[in-house]
Amino acid sequence: MSAPRRLAICNELFQQCGFEDACREIRAIGYEGLEIAPFTLASDPASLSADERRRIRQTMRKHDLEFVGFHWLLAAPEGLHATTRDESIRKRTWDYVHALIDLCGDLAEDGAAKAVMVFGSPKQRSTVDETAPREAADILTHGLAHAAPRAESRSVTILLEALSPGQTDVVNCMSDAVAIVKQIRSTAIQTMFDTHNAKDEKEAHTDLLRKYAPYIRHVHLNELDGREPGAGDYDFDAVLATLEELNYSGWVSVEALNFSGDAREVALRAIHRLSAAPKAASGAL
Repeated sequence: MSAPRRLAICNELFQQCGFEDACREIRAIGYEGLEIAPFTLASDPASLSADERRRIRQTMRKHDLEFVGFHWLLAAPEGLHATTRDESIRKRTWDYVHALIDLCGDLAEDGAAKAVMVFGSPKQRSTVDETAPREAADILTHGLAHAAPRAESRSVTILLEALSPGQTDVVNCMSDAVAIVKQIRSTAIQTMFDTHNAKDEKEAHTDLLRKYAPYIRHVHLNELDGREPGAGDYDFDAVLATLEELNYSGWVSVEALNFSGDAREVALRAIHRLSAAPKAASGAL
């Protein structure tokens, strides 16, 4: 049997609304999961109190939304950088990642599947201080390896996201991301697939999905220019069919990077496009 298609959306599209209004609107449109950019919750998300964390969790539950996890991890607070040679900044950054793991674990429902933390953050992992890309990647690997035990203890999976060369010079293709995952050898450190960020990959996207399926724990869908599905002509049918072929059971999240349009219209266009994709017939693969 093919796994059910579970559609989520990233919340920063609705950041001009209050959190509860956003949850109500997102669920009414038809999404089942909510992926959160932590900076939309507070200027220092890790400082949220136990009561604030409980209210966020209860608000999602009230509107029948499942918490998917975090992305855009290091956008706030200011001054974070994961691969700098400046030890004080680097330590502050990785301490913050550990604190985000706890926040992510606190927002997940007890007994729920692992929440994810998508580690993109291009500006906060790119080379600085005359650091070479290889050195920065080694620092990033070291930080992820040290975060792995905490993530495992909180049932959180950190996903190293490959990003295009136009965004960063550190980990630009899925093969590099998977090589780091293999080096760390922890179930809490895996990778994910993002259509927009894979635009410069040399292999077809469906081939990448098949090749790296054992390490892919999450999927972001958007047009190659970052707009929502349905705003262009990307072949989402092929990607979704491949995910079903692979019996992928994780979330498929809409990450729309164009915030100039009406949030509801953007979210509706995306879910209509993805829901229109044909589903595989039931039965053995």
